[in-house]
Amino acid sequence: MDDLTSQEAAVLGIIRDNPFAGQQEIAEMLGLARSTVAAHIVQLMQKGHVLGRGYVMPQPSRAICLGGAVLDRKYHAKQEIVPGTSNPVDSTRSMGGVARNVAENLARLGTQTGFISIVGDDEGGRTLMTYMRERGIDVSQMIISTERPTAEYAAILDPHGDLSLGIADMGIFDLLRPEHLDRVWPHLASASFVFSDCNPPAETLAALITRRRDARFRLAIDAVSTVKAMRLPKDLTGIDLLFMNIDEANAILGLSARETINDALKAAHGLQKAGAREAVVTMGAAGIAVAGIDASASFEAVEAKAIDMTGAGDAMIAGTLHRVIAGDDIHTAARIGALVATLTTESAASVHPELSEAFLQAHMHRLS
Repeated sequence: MDDLTSQEAAVLGIIRDNPFAGQQEIAEMLGLARSTVAAHIVQLMQKGHVLGRGYVMPQPSRAICLGGAVLDRKYHAKQEIVPGTSNPVDSTRSMGGVARNVAENLARLGTQTGFISIVGDDEGGRTLMTYMRERGIDVSQMIISTERPTAEYAAILDPHGDLSLGIADMGIFDLLRPEHLDRVWPHLASASFVFSDCNPPAETLAALITRRRDARFRLAIDAVSTVKAMRLPKDLTGIDLLFMNIDEANAILGLSARETINDALKAAHGLQKAGAREAVVTMGAAGIAVAGIDASASFEAVEAKAIDMTGAGDAMIAGTLHRVIAGDDIHTAARIGALVATLTTESAASVHPELSEAFLQAHMHRLS
């Protein structure tokens, strides 16, 4: 608790012993003015030691995911698509969004997880929140907007499963402004790790990264796409762990090489030089490059009998974060993350429905 003053530490000690202690009672015990105690409690909330009214104490290991929550719809054509007319399809609906997928994977693996995003005041938003809540994810800090509908992505696939047309309505994430961070800050500040994708606006990402520099939690970020990667500031200082694929990393570094895993390793080093403490750069089946604090390494992807690649990258992030939070170094954690990604590709769902710590352990032999 090096971030606390002696008086703040004394106030926190009393709260831990008696969460129902009133401000006046604390003031009398410490010989302070009630207004001084109130100010100290505000600081304890800002620093993540107290969550809010009632002096609710944070859990020792907890992840918060911030960013995209999307309703995904797929329309699989039964025969060759004919433009300009009606085409028979089979349709499916699922929950998507990078941050949402990461949150569900983390929760399934046993990490206590909260999720913060913005959804519309509509059936889609209520469906997303109910789905997450039923999986044990804290959605108490979700933002509900009447200005835009819940984000939605629709994919029209040809009879062979290839994308014929994709359409996306993601405008609601433009409403996820920096001031929203103020409202949820005690929940972010009390987390072990905060993960954000790059769906929020550049100003919000910049505010999160800047405020992280004075916070206790560690911050992980995923680029999502080459376009959204450009929302990150030039100075990446404040990001503890940055996830990108080779194209996203090259886009923000001004590089172009993507032939071998060494190109990914070079990109990971480039992200470190730009300020990120550690970086993971993926190259699909070619493998993963990891630039850690003390060492760098690359390794092959885990062999898969793939059914659907959707969600593999999100699963890799969740598996990595799950193990980092548990105490593994980034290299060990990223290898396990690669296994979680492979397991996800062997399912038709974007989050493997059988994923759990036990399920993961049963497949650990595939890393040898």
